[in-house]
Amino acid sequence: MNLFLPVNRIFPSKRDFPGFRTGWRHDLLAGVAVGVVALPLALAFGISTGTGAASGLVTAIVAGFIAALFGGSRFQVSGPTGAMTVVLVPIVAKYGVGIMPIVGLIAGLIIILLGIFKLGRYLAAVPWAVLEGFTVGIGIVIALQQLPLALDIAKPEGSNAARVAWATLKIAIVDGFKSGPVIILITATTLMLISGRFTKTIPASIVTVVVCTIVLMISPLEAKTIGELPHLLPMPKLPEIPTLGWSPIIYAAFAVAALGAIESILSARVADAMEHAKTHLHEGEKHDSDRELFGQGLATVAASMMGGIPATGAIARTAVNVRSGARTRFSAMVHSLLLLLCVLLFAPVVGQIPISALAGILIVTAARMVNPVSVREALVTTRSSAIVLITTAFITVAVDLIWAVGILIDSKVVAWI
Repeated sequence: MNLFLPVNRIFPSKRDFPGFRTGWRHDLLAGVAVGVVALPLALAFGISTGTGAASGLVTAIVAGFIAALFGGSRFQVSGPTGAMTVVLVPIVAKYGVGIMPIVGLIAGLIIILLGIFKLGRYLAAVPWAVLEGFTVGIGIVIALQQLPLALDIAKPEGSNAARVAWATLKIAIVDGFKSGPVIILITATTLMLISGRFTKTIPASIVTVVVCTIVLMISPLEAKTIGELPHLLPMPKLPEIPTLGWSPIIYAAFAVAALGAIESILSARVADAMEHAKTHLHEGEKHDSDRELFGQGLATVAASMMGGIPATGAIARTAVNVRSGARTRFSAMVHSLLLLLCVLLFAPVVGQIPISALAGILIVTAARMVNPVSVREALVTTRSSAIVLITTAFITVAVDLIWAVGILIDSKVVAWI
């Protein structure tokens, strides 16, 4: 039995693009659809992390392209995600932005090794109740993280999202709410909730960004915008080693690697299920978990060396890709190229987007992460499932997502035993 990932499964080949000659138009259209959805999310996740909008774009472009080319799924779309943001925010708050390149590099190498040693199949068996609690907790934390951005208030000190959100509200109550950001926030959340009733072809996030930007430009309202973005991708460079020592770096890198590996494989599984349901096939081509880890690790290494943040498979964008008719991984590559075109040609326009609008988009996105039906089923199925769900969600919100990642890992260890 071969203990290592074979070389012929690591590098891209013609086999990765079945039916490309006849289906490339479908991939092109699907890639454009995903790119339109990904643009505001990439900007928002970059800002929310604390590393800046440009880092989110770089991650979506670089990691999205490399993961699509080297990964193990035909439909996976990778980039910055809400779950990874929740992990990165306390790391940045505690150690500063300077730690991110070396953390991303080490985390990416760890994920690559997981793929090379063919450990992908072991990471796929996430207990249902743990996953639901994890998702609920992440949704709540993402929403809480947006309050300082939404209200245009300097983020209070601290790494726990609930405490920071409470401190932000107290500052706003004492000093008074700023009318501009509040009006933009209300407009953004309203558009995210109702725009789908009026148009099915244009994503709600794009409608929200365009309308809020126009409102800010033509009205006397004042609100903070994204600001200047680079017109070119930065050149790759090796990260500097911070002076704070290796212990926090290694600790953060293992947490990032664990979450990145788990979320990427889960997203690839969702893509398989959606494609099989769409084509009414029960035994279709499935993703290669080990190769997926190799590709995701390589993507995180590349993004981290170019000013980005660790990336994972993005379930929402992957779902859009499948629903839009993608046939091969070329669609995810098109999504990255479209975002690159935005950087090259439209950076000044994108820089005018109000940050409070992006915060509103993420608040609604976070709320939609939680599936009430699945949560209700987990709560009423068995008492143990309910306890696991509630405990995982509580730890994610009240303590730290890294501890919740630990629960995921522990549950897998128990399952293997």
